[in-house]
Amino acid sequence: MFDLDKWQEIFYTINKNRLRSFITAFNVAWGIFILIVLMGFGAGFQNGVRSQFDDDAVNSIFINGGQTSEPYKGIQPGKRIRFTNEDYRDIRDRVEGVEYITGRFYVSGEFTVRYENRYSSFNIRSVHPDHLYLERSIITKGRYINQKDIDEKRKVTSIGDRVVKVLFGNTEPIGKYITVNGIKYKVVGVFKDEASEQEAKIIYIPISTAQIAYGGGNRIHRLMLTVGDANAKQSLDIQQEIHELLAKKHVFSTEDKRAVSIFNLLEEYEKWMGVFDGIRFFLAFIGIFTLVAGMVGVSNIMLIVVKERTREIGIRKAIGATPRSVIGLFLMEALLITLVSGYIGMIAGMLFLESGWLSSLMGLFGFPMNFFINPSVNFNNAMAATAILALSGTLAGYFPARKAAKIPPIEALRDE
Repeated sequence: MFDLDKWQEIFYTINKNRLRSFITAFNVAWGIFILIVLMGFGAGFQNGVRSQFDDDAVNSIFINGGQTSEPYKGIQPGKRIRFTNEDYRDIRDRVEGVEYITGRFYVSGEFTVRYENRYSSFNIRSVHPDHLYLERSIITKGRYINQKDIDEKRKVTSIGDRVVKVLFGNTEPIGKYITVNGIKYKVVGVFKDEASEQEAKIIYIPISTAQIAYGGGNRIHRLMLTVGDANAKQSLDIQQEIHELLAKKHVFSTEDKRAVSIFNLLEEYEKWMGVFDGIRFFLAFIGIFTLVAGMVGVSNIMLIVVKERTREIGIRKAIGATPRSVIGLFLMEALLITLVSGYIGMIAGMLFLESGWLSSLMGLFGFPMNFFINPSVNFNNAMAATAILALSGTLAGYFPARKAAKIPPIEALRDE
């Protein structure tokens, strides 16, 4: 039941001791503010690093031909390793654990692309159908390159929505023909890429078509694949099997790591996730430290309050106040201060994050901004942290209040 007299007394006590109350409130508010900012920093760093992995499927492996660095079976170092369509098929059919796989034949430079009287320059990528899954492109109209396009070496293309905007405007692109350096390609699909605007400016064509049109023969410059649900250790086993397969086919030592360059994105991703685990542990430690500091601060202040009001407590008990009512009075005061100041600290911290000042400070100190994106805190988590601190601070005030309630009235009245 709401006791107006008690609340009036609490507000009177707080107003009478403004400096003491302010120090207590500031201690709580500052602790919550720092906790919110640290949580936002962790989230911004995590979002930034994760964005670096958004462009491609996280479980990807990228394979590039390199140059041998040691002699093998009479062949001197310096041999160039060049992939072919046969390498693509062998990895696809013979290596267990490969989910999706695509090759790329590089068509260098930007090409002048025209539709009717509109034209611009775009990059051309020649790929297999599975490239859709590795690049994490989203088809919005029509379809992507399919196997029949590869087999029949069709002059078809799937284009990014940014290409559509430049060349077609409001015109429906599906079924229309675009001209790429004098060669006409039929538009069969439109895609978008949420990770990067640059990816939405790409024009995809069948790799078999590019190999013929641009003099590639059966050459493949890069092989890319995903490993399904494999973990990092299993992906390394798949990587090793691929390396050994290519070493046997192209005649180089399995110990020669420069002959073929392999980048395991899943391994890198799990390494970074380990870093995030460390960050979460660090933030948890800081959070606990903040809560403990808040509890100690409130407890110390409550000890002072109890000491100052010992005589008042004796009078209350002498006229019939119960220990429970005495404890309740002090707890209500502690709860009010910690809740209000904690909420203020939480709002201040969230406004600080929303203002972008944290990002500006990170940039000022030279932190790469592409590794620090959207530092924010979930409102429910912030409220939970504030509630925990408020509850902890209130409980910290319980012990001195309980001690005061146990003082016999005669002893309390004698206190100076």
